[in-house]
Amino acid sequence: MQDNQSMWIDVAQLRRGLYVQLDLGWMDHPFPKGSFRIVSDEQISTIRSLGLSQVRYFPAQSDAAALAEEPAPAYDETPSAATLIAEAVAEFQPAPPGPAAPSPADDAAFFKAQRREKLNAQQRSLQICERRFSEAMRQFRRVTEQVSSKPAAAREQSQALVNGCVNDILGDGESAIRLLSETMGDRSAEHPVNVMVISLLLGKALGLPSAEMGALGVAALVHDLGKSQLPERMRYSDPGFSDNEVKCYREHVEHSVVVAQRMELAPEVLTAVAQHHEMVDGSGFPAQLKGDRISPAGKILALVNHYDNLCNPARLVNALTPHEALSLIFAQMKPRFDSLTLGAFIRMMGVYPPGSVVQLANDGFAIVVSVNSARPLKPRVIVHDVSVPREEALIVDLEDAPELGIRRSMKPSQLPRAALDYLSPRPRVCYYYERAIGSDRSGQHT
Repeated sequence: MQDNQSMWIDVAQLRRGLYVQLDLGWMDHPFPKGSFRIVSDEQISTIRSLGLSQVRYFPAQSDAAALAEEPAPAYDETPSAATLIAEAVAEFQPAPPGPAAPSPADDAAFFKAQRREKLNAQQRSLQICERRFSEAMRQFRRVTEQVSSKPAAAREQSQALVNGCVNDILGDGESAIRLLSETMGDRSAEHPVNVMVISLLLGKALGLPSAEMGALGVAALVHDLGKSQLPERMRYSDPGFSDNEVKCYREHVEHSVVVAQRMELAPEVLTAVAQHHEMVDGSGFPAQLKGDRISPAGKILALVNHYDNLCNPARLVNALTPHEALSLIFAQMKPRFDSLTLGAFIRMMGVYPPGSVVQLANDGFAIVVSVNSARPLKPRVIVHDVSVPREEALIVDLEDAPELGIRRSMKPSQLPRAALDYLSPRPRVCYYYERAIGSDRSGQHT
């Protein structure tokens, strides 16, 4: 039997494991896609509520166990005489008054309203994240403008920005890392804000107290301010640098510490800034520190800074996807980073960090937009679906759609053109945090 050959089945005979297709408009049902494998009784109940008498299913894509299962009869094939008499008597009794059964039109209107509500909520959440990221970059630019002439004002501006984020992240509920829809500005401002956001989320995951979180956030924000003292072409590491150019580039750490001292930042902030390129195996710079000679904040900052530089290098042609960057760090650079810090980072970012492009189990394509550490293999994604306009696509939580599991990570260049245009992978990856969704699972917000 061909994979695309379908058959019809009464909705009363639906069962788990069947791969079905709903011949309805994308606004007339609540499922992420119109075709999927049934994995729960709730899905069956929802399909039956749509007012359909039959649905199409595909035997070649259904589970063998479901195809072998005999459907339960819709009625008792050998009713007793007593049952027949009772049914005959009931036939002539007036039906008790009750609420009218909803019509298929009512169901369609309900699902449209439900989908619209979800879409509005996700758009509002993304707009809030992007607005706050943009505001954080604006405040960082103000710091860079003030740091030479008004270092105290620059310090107050940095601390105010970080304290606001720390209070949010340490407040009630969990925060999930969120991919922004597009690059928000120049890399010199994107990078420190990216590093600050991820470092604070990682600091929370590691259980840092509020005071240490504040110092970590400020260090992340100002760690590269010394690069302004370097020639433009020396501000970002390049594999083609000569030994003298490498030496010049590495001097940005010392320059950054001097700027932080001028701002009269706390000693723990100065320490983290000085260590943001140190590696626990001693391969870092400028002091080749090892192990616990590096502070907890320095270990966090070194890891997050390196990850963001892999995803967002000065030359975009060298950029790795978030999944590639995480895989490279874990597979080839693991000895360079503190194991506790790296483990928490991988749990937080997920196996497929936000911004990763993936192929799904049904051969469809998606982009990861949000991850929760409780379910590293079940991120939230936007799925390429030709039946749904791109601006109307709902974010799908793969925890709620197990039939859409991830098969593999991909480079954007491997996507078919239609999927590439639809998903629009970002040339630069920017993150912020949002209140997580689905707090009823396993006692955690997600």
